[in-house]
Amino acid sequence: MEYKAQRGTVDILPKDQNLWNYVQQQCFDVARSFGYSYIETPIFEDSRIFERTVGEDTDIVEKEMYTWKDNNGDSLTLRPEGTAGVVRMMIEHNLPREGIQKVFYNGPMFRHERPQKGRYRQFHQVGAEVFGASDAKIDAELISITDSLWKLLKINAQLEINSLGSAASRLLYRETLTRYFNGNKDRLDEDSSRRLKTNPLRILDSKNRDLEALISEAPKMINHLDEESNEHFEALKSYLDHLKIPYTINPKLVRGLDYYNQTVFELSLIHI
Repeated sequence: MEYKAQRGTVDILPKDQNLWNYVQQQCFDVARSFGYSYIETPIFEDSRIFERTVGEDTDIVEKEMYTWKDNNGDSLTLRPEGTAGVVRMMIEHNLPREGIQKVFYNGPMFRHERPQKGRYRQFHQVGAEVFGASDAKIDAELISITDSLWKLLKINAQLEINSLGSAASRLLYRETLTRYFNGNKDRLDEDSSRRLKTNPLRILDSKNRDLEALISEAPKMINHLDEESNEHFEALKSYLDHLKIPYTINPKLVRGLDYYNQTVFELSLIHI
């Protein structure tokens, strides 16, 4: 019998350790230079933590979580992302009472998805979270951390930003978006038809090229922001301009997790 690593996993070989350690160390150094403290959370949590914070209608909860029952009958899940566990830690230890908390973490995450190029069932993620502050200055700081790291690692990337608005404005936008896609049901693929019933914003993130025209003509969240959300987004752009971090606004940039509000951003690799 031939033993191999499971599909969607990789080994870190001796020849790769120097590069692996170098990248991790740069991540740590940059985060600490911005005043962030290192934390660790367990790699598995009570399943309800992910179901409640990530969202029951997300792809992660519906089909990507590694979940099992322990001997006591409790449902446990290998962490598919980092934020939910960090929030649990903050609440359990009542850390926000000590003022603004800036933390970062590093470790393996797990998603049971079909392995394909650039996607793994076990992958490593570095993340940063801020508790006790929610203004645009913090968003700009998190973007600046990522921009600084990319430059340090000599990775050419283009920053794209968008706003998801507040929970209230996004709820109204969701209704507008649902009416639009309901009027074009015959043009939706199977996956988008399912998302129309659960989370229509995820349709905007579809990689199906046959839907490009339909999505480009859809109402834009950025045109449905409430006053507070619009001020937040304008402030973010002002901070980025001051930091001399170039960006483009991508109205199709969304996040399907329930806890996202206001700013979303992504750094896309530039192939040269």
